[in-house]
Amino acid sequence: MPPYQPSPFLLYLAQRPDKGNDLPSLNVLSKELGLSVTALREQLEVARALGLVEVRPRVGITRLPYQFSAAVELSLHYAITLDSAYFYVFADLRKHVELAYWDEAVRSLEEEDKQALQDLMQRAWQKLDSQPPQIPHEEHKELHLRIYTKLKNNVFVMGILSGYWSAYQAIGLNVYTDIAYLREVWDYHQRIVDAIISGNYQAGYDALKAHTDLISHRK
Repeated sequence: MPPYQPSPFLLYLAQRPDKGNDLPSLNVLSKELGLSVTALREQLEVARALGLVEVRPRVGITRLPYQFSAAVELSLHYAITLDSAYFYVFADLRKHVELAYWDEAVRSLEEEDKQALQDLMQRAWQKLDSQPPQIPHEEHKELHLRIYTKLKNNVFVMGILSGYWSAYQAIGLNVYTDIAYLREVWDYHQRIVDAIISGNYQAGYDALKAHTDLISHRK
């Protein structure tokens, strides 16, 4: 198989780091790249799907900062549409990524991050204790991503982690199961956050590992 060759438009995007983020019109790009406007539109649509550019009326084409998450979400949503079992395969990957980067992530957290984790816990327990109980899905997502927030320079790790939550919602795991299960999940979260606050990172790692194993129970 020959090596992958990016499209002329993707190469153009990658090779203009010092020329700003506002791109010329399609007609100008067509002449500059030697492509028909039709071919350029097709390549532009690929770049949009990958989160590399934004196209807005009266604004034009803007190059966006590189993110891996858009490519992950696009491929993952396609996979779980083919077969929902792909989600659980990806969930296993996400579990190993979280565990592998745990120590680096938690040791980089600052006081404002720790306070944010405590605030998320408080909001989640308030939702669970309300009548009727509410599902703290956003808090669940934010808590996990907040733990790894200082890894933002590693776009590939953050792309995998954020892609997981997009698929989690798409497959319907953010809907209500039963209050006993939800409380078990948040008991683990409490142990994780308490361990981070106290600096007992091994205890937090052990709680995270046990917590992420729970997803297999929902197959």
